[in-house]
Amino acid sequence: MQETKVRYSLIDGIRGISIVSMVLFHFSYDVFMVYGVSPGWYGQLPVRLWQQSICWTFILVSGLVWQWSSRSRNLRRGILLNFWGLVISLVTWIAMPGEAVWFGILTFIGCAVLFCLPLERLLNRIPPVPGILACLLLFFLFQHVQNGYLGFGSLELVRLPDFLYECRLLTPAGFPFPGFASSDYFPWLPWFFLYLTGYFLGVIFRRNSVWQAAARRPLPLLSAIGRKSIWIYLLHQPICMLICMAIFH
Repeated sequence: MQETKVRYSLIDGIRGISIVSMVLFHFSYDVFMVYGVSPGWYGQLPVRLWQQSICWTFILVSGLVWQWSSRSRNLRRGILLNFWGLVISLVTWIAMPGEAVWFGILTFIGCAVLFCLPLERLLNRIPPVPGILACLLLFFLFQHVQNGYLGFGSLELVRLPDFLYECRLLTPAGFPFPGFASSDYFPWLPWFFLYLTGYFLGVIFRRNSVWQAAARRPLPLLSAIGRKSIWIYLLHQPICMLICMAIFH
């Protein structure tokens, strides 16, 4: 696999939009939830949709660009993302035990990058459009695995056995043990299917010259922000908390 040398600035811009939205969301979360200004804020449907739009964008874009890098670079990227995910877990556990992050989005994306290495040959045998449809179907089917069943929305198709949730080692896979809590939890199920949706979108992108030409156009400022997304992600929450501390003493 050859590494892509062309910079698709529009993709950076989409990532930039998402990172700005994420900063605003986390600042709002700190104000309304951590400092208790409006404890019911997170439960509102528009807020939930806002949060989902951010994580969907990050995961889909990460899956889309997987094939743009060599296997060795993806290996390094996956390890680095897992390292930073571990750092975030340790820092939040020490600084804010009640808001600690376990198996957050950085850890998930890092694992997804690594999972695709042994699966690449198999994935490349699957036509991209059926692959997208199958992965989306599986994503929605497994969306309630944390609640103990497979199904669509409130429609329960299969009740999962309790022993899956009694083994703590299965918590990253989507089977949280009793009492588990994390302020940012992205298990492998169902989110890996969404990552693979992005992967198959990347296959279509690599074959579509029109999409590639359009993606070379930058979004002013946002494309530059998107290229620094990992550092903004790592630094924004401490800054948000410092601002909140200054406001709420």
